[in-house]
Amino acid sequence: MSNLVSYLFKTNAFKVCPNNKPFWYTSGKIGPYFINTHFLYGSEESAVEFLSFIDIEKDNKLELPKKVLEKTLAQYNSNNIYKEVIDEMISFINTHINVDEIDYVSGGERRDWFFSDLVAYLLGKPHITIFKDLSTVVSTPDFEETSIKKDLHGKKVLHVADLVTAASSYVRAWIPAVQALNAEIVWSVVVVDRMQGGNDRLKDLGIEAYSLVQIAPDMFKKALDLGIITEEQNIMLNKFYKDPDGTMRNFLIDHPEFLENALNSDEKTVVRARLCIEGDLYGLKG
Repeated sequence: MSNLVSYLFKTNAFKVCPNNKPFWYTSGKIGPYFINTHFLYGSEESAVEFLSFIDIEKDNKLELPKKVLEKTLAQYNSNNIYKEVIDEMISFINTHINVDEIDYVSGGERRDWFFSDLVAYLLGKPHITIFKDLSTVVSTPDFEETSIKKDLHGKKVLHVADLVTAASSYVRAWIPAVQALNAEIVWSVVVVDRMQGGNDRLKDLGIEAYSLVQIAPDMFKKALDLGIITEEQNIMLNKFYKDPDGTMRNFLIDHPEFLENALNSDEKTVVRARLCIEGDLYGLKG
């Protein structure tokens, strides 16, 4: 766990804001951290390059899975951070799940593919590649053959993902796509759980849901002990964990200049600040 926590920070996969400078999120809300789990591929630069590669290749759905495996396998053999993350996932799966019961491993477009293809390959399981349009292709365990299947005859599936927040991608896309193949997601393993109800939602749906790292006080304490974050950042993260909206509402009340500065910032920040203000996301108008 300590290694994974340190890698999250080392690769900027988990980035904590400076004191009194929370990040703007796409929703128009603010918070003290960003998570880009796919940076565990080794670095932000290599992860961005891989996403670009996927975007170029993904229209050829039958050839994509083998190309993804080749890229991730080469990275696995050359980058110690990524190798340790993947090895930790394999060890975790072997410890918590009866691998003999897993018929297929699935992963959804795009960030799941940083992990799912290679996990399937190392476990010796066929892989279901799920696209955002809910179409799927199925690869053999060695990824030498990929084809379109219509019926998997009730097989059991392990879904591997980079991150779970509220499990909306599962409910909207991954679960229906697998069900359309007459198969069932029985297990879910993610690298990071944002602790915003996603795994609980999956468990309510009958899925055994696991995560390697939880964005929670235990993780903050490990980061503090490792000297990765300061005591001030630790306090801020714990407050946000306990009451995200209340913590950020109080921040905005105590720092009215923050919104004013955002409205005079770059275009992306202005858009998000307007969403916050016009939607009254923190109840400041009342």
